[in-house]
Amino acid sequence: MAIALFVCVIVALLAGYPIAFTLAGVSFLFIMLGMLSGSVDTTFIYALNSRFYGILNNTTLIAVPLFIFMGVAMQHSRIAEQLLLESARLIRRVPAGLGITVVLVGMVIAASTGIVGATVVTMGLLALPVMLKQGYEPRLACGTICAAGTLGQIIPPSIVLILLGDVMSSAYQQAQLNMGNFSPRSVSIVDLFAGAVMPGLLLVGLYLLYLLGNAWLKPGWVPRHQQAARQSDHEWKRTVQVLFIPLILIVVVLGSIFAGAATPTEASAFGALGILLIACSRGAIKLETLRRISRDSTRISCMVFMILFGASLFSLAFRGFGGDEIVTSFLTELPGGALSGVLIVMAAIFVLGFIIDFIEITLVVVPITAPALLMFGLDPIWLGVMIAINLQTSFLTPPFGFSLFYLRGVAPAAVRTEQIYAGAIPFIALHVLALLIIALWPELATWLPEKLN
Repeated sequence: MAIALFVCVIVALLAGYPIAFTLAGVSFLFIMLGMLSGSVDTTFIYALNSRFYGILNNTTLIAVPLFIFMGVAMQHSRIAEQLLLESARLIRRVPAGLGITVVLVGMVIAASTGIVGATVVTMGLLALPVMLKQGYEPRLACGTICAAGTLGQIIPPSIVLILLGDVMSSAYQQAQLNMGNFSPRSVSIVDLFAGAVMPGLLLVGLYLLYLLGNAWLKPGWVPRHQQAARQSDHEWKRTVQVLFIPLILIVVVLGSIFAGAATPTEASAFGALGILLIACSRGAIKLETLRRISRDSTRISCMVFMILFGASLFSLAFRGFGGDEIVTSFLTELPGGALSGVLIVMAAIFVLGFIIDFIEITLVVVPITAPALLMFGLDPIWLGVMIAINLQTSFLTPPFGFSLFYLRGVAPAAVRTEQIYAGAIPFIALHVLALLIIALWPELATWLPEKLN
């Protein structure tokens, strides 16, 4: 019944049914079948109310709508657009300067919002036509924009890191209890934020090396740099206003979290207020703009929390049918131990990323597999970061990578879909390389959390 439940959920998702109602509806039907057939203990159903209450009472998850609000506000107030244009003007003398700008601004927007769709759409509308006009190879331009947009998945404060941190915390406590440790150490979202910083910078570095390598080895793919004119005092003042004020806000938000001065929820509230004040100071917020920001933020937040409720019901049903015991037995009895288990789970997440959304993987696959992997003694922060990068890759994998869809929706008609797909493949290889590097040097993910603790 547990295996049938999992298969039916995946099939229903592939059929295009809404995620939240698919998870909840299929799970509810299987619970009813289990009760009628007597194959499930009905007492576990009483845990559902406490699970729903736990989601609503989880103060850490309040950070999700607040960071979503930050991202939507940056998009509608055109702060992201101004960051891109001003950065491109500053470093236009550097080889592949516009491509590098796209990556760096993608990193900054990622550290502000953690929303992939807004970043890719903004970059696609603003940067792609300019890159094509300057003579960038369409495959390189499209791949760079898609990859830069996915940085919002791994660079804090990422929505996926918040959700994954909550899931990994529960999985680690469950693994410790299964191993007989009845006072388990907790893993916080702040730990996962800190663990993702250096891997996120590693990915940014790999992107930049790839662009510079293309500028050197394939000069036909990258235009020559433009001569930069000397900046006037007025232009420097604009640069400070456009670039450094948002950067200071980002540093304050993340710094307060890492220093322990504020929780992610408190920091997200400060960040949301800060973005609004910056936008208001530039005259970018009107009443109708604020309404659009509020509506979009509410819609996205409701979607995320409905998925959380559906995933909670699925997880409860899967455990009620003994699915967690099946997965634990399978992974722990594999030849090769932890290495085999990690490889199989990472490969499964990578393949599922071709066809289903990262939220579905985070809330369906990770709670099932993570406790079994953590029973091998793996570091939960390292495992969480590895899964986060793997989930980030799912945005680039054809044919259903969401970044590819976002860019296809705003790209000029002259850009073919196969060019977008081909441009993403080298960046997928860079993600695999980053996973190998972090697997060989796990300190990249564990060093900063240890120092902060």
